[in-house]
Amino acid sequence: MVLAYETRGVGRPLVVLPWFGLDRGSAVAAFEPVFEGRPGWRRVYVDLPGTGGSPGGEPTSDAIRAAVADLLTSFDRPVALAGCSYGGYLAAGVARRVPGRVAGLLLVCSGVTIAAAERTLPPAPSTPPPAGWLDGIAPELAPHLATALGNRTAEVARRVSAVVTATMTGDDEFLDRLRPAGYRLSDEDDAVRYAGPAALLTGRQDLIAGYADQFGALEHYPDGAYAVEPEAGHYLPFEQPAVFADLVGHWLARLP
Repeated sequence: MVLAYETRGVGRPLVVLPWFGLDRGSAVAAFEPVFEGRPGWRRVYVDLPGTGGSPGGEPTSDAIRAAVADLLTSFDRPVALAGCSYGGYLAAGVARRVPGRVAGLLLVCSGVTIAAAERTLPPAPSTPPPAGWLDGIAPELAPHLATALGNRTAEVARRVSAVVTATMTGDDEFLDRLRPAGYRLSDEDDAVRYAGPAALLTGRQDLIAGYADQFGALEHYPDGAYAVEPEAGHYLPFEQPAVFADLVGHWLARLP
């Protein structure tokens, strides 16, 4: 698989993998505000197979991980590697498989196990959201945001809706084959440790990936930091952008 990507800035390489089914534009929208006034980083935003400019291929996460690992060989030094949601699941898998190519690992709202039934998820919020907070959101997207968002305001809903709508460019046929056939990485349960600087960022209200499994996964990251944002769900970078920028900045400062 050949992966399309977009590069911003110059300096040390940071490779970012986006949410499942969303193209690299979602990662651009999440991370570029972090680098305003923060020079020295070359941000590489990747289209995963079946999204944006990257064609589908073998519909397995193992094959997609191999494509990402191959991309990392094109850099003349180990890269900082970040991923959101499914992109974080893959990034963790890359760090297990080729740790020498990964200078640091950032997992944002990332699932630890890919099977939804096996995830430890928080209860649904007991406080009802503001009336009309999803008004104006496309009917096909509103149920997803009602589940995915922890900061349930009209402003956040519009912000996330704009990003998702603009970047949902996936090859549905490929993605539909990937989900049932090969979604799980073959070494998901391996007790492999990644020794580099890692950070696991979660939302307390994330009803998709949760936050508890990520805390348990810290045993795999001896130099790992963990954060849970109380008023965020699965789209932490857009729900709490200032908090996200601070957490990413702290991780960047730890990289060798």
